[in-house]
Amino acid sequence: MHVLSRNDSRLKARVRGLRLLRCSFASLRMTVIGILVLLVAAHASAHELEIAGPQNTGELLRAWTFEPGVVIPIVASAVLYLLGVIRLRRASPKSVRKSDVVYFALGWGALVLALISPIHAWGSELFSAHMTQHELLMLVAAPLLVLGRPIVPFLWALPRSWAVALARWSKVRAWETTWRTISNPVVAWIVHAVVLWVWHAPALFEATLENESIHALQHASFLFSALLFWWAVIHGHKRALGFGLAVLYMFTTALHSGLLGALLTFANSVWYPGYTGHTAAWGLTPLQDQQIGGLIMWIPAGLVYIAAGLALFAGWLRESEARARLQDFRSSAEAVTVVAGSSSERV
Repeated sequence: MHVLSRNDSRLKARVRGLRLLRCSFASLRMTVIGILVLLVAAHASAHELEIAGPQNTGELLRAWTFEPGVVIPIVASAVLYLLGVIRLRRASPKSVRKSDVVYFALGWGALVLALISPIHAWGSELFSAHMTQHELLMLVAAPLLVLGRPIVPFLWALPRSWAVALARWSKVRAWETTWRTISNPVVAWIVHAVVLWVWHAPALFEATLENESIHALQHASFLFSALLFWWAVIHGHKRALGFGLAVLYMFTTALHSGLLGALLTFANSVWYPGYTGHTAAWGLTPLQDQQIGGLIMWIPAGLVYIAAGLALFAGWLRESEARARLQDFRSSAEAVTVVAGSSSERV
């Protein structure tokens, strides 16, 4: 009888799990369908604004951008993450921390705000709005996504054979060597700095205003170089947190990005003539618009890097204190062992 009751309870638990999984899949399907319907309904009104750009606040509020090459990866990442979290929690309820889910959700929201919301269309009219978009990608979305640790949920969302194949491929020596090199904090810092400065060269920046493919490449390089930088500092194989250099990387990034912002702020001429003729609708001259954009890169962005550096410094202090306490405990334990040994010898 006890065996039968145990089997019945296990069967009921499996049935409940299957029902929960079906409900989760149904919710995901409805979410995706709803988003697609919203995209189709909004695309018609947004298309008119993409050509001329928003000229006033009313047009700006309607200027959502629904490019398939942007929307599909963003929606797919949310679906994969949710599915992976559901499967992980079914396997082990405590396998995914709530804080990780919150971080990923906030980072995902920052991506939507930067690439789909009216900020994207506004960036074609104002350099300052364009800078706001870039800072959202590099200083908000990137660190939050890294803190969300999405790799494991993504793998769990894939078919098992795909996940196994990816795991095996990641252990190939050539890939391991390449990844260890680029994820070194020093290399990641250099990549991030080069990407930031090169794309703000007037010729390249002007090209992003004239060619949407180059513009997409700019955003992708900003996002992925920032993801690499934040991952290397926080989670990397030789993460800076382990030996306190995280503070150095953050402060030096604040310095060089602040320098670029200061150059834009105090420039006597317009670096990017492509915005000439667009800023007047928003009550600004091209030079004023450039100065505001430089200030955004200089002060708010610098404060984010400094705050992150201070947070990592605090973590380094806590780690150092923990190591000191552990060392004291080991020393005390060794002293007790020596005393106990000498006492036994006397007896």
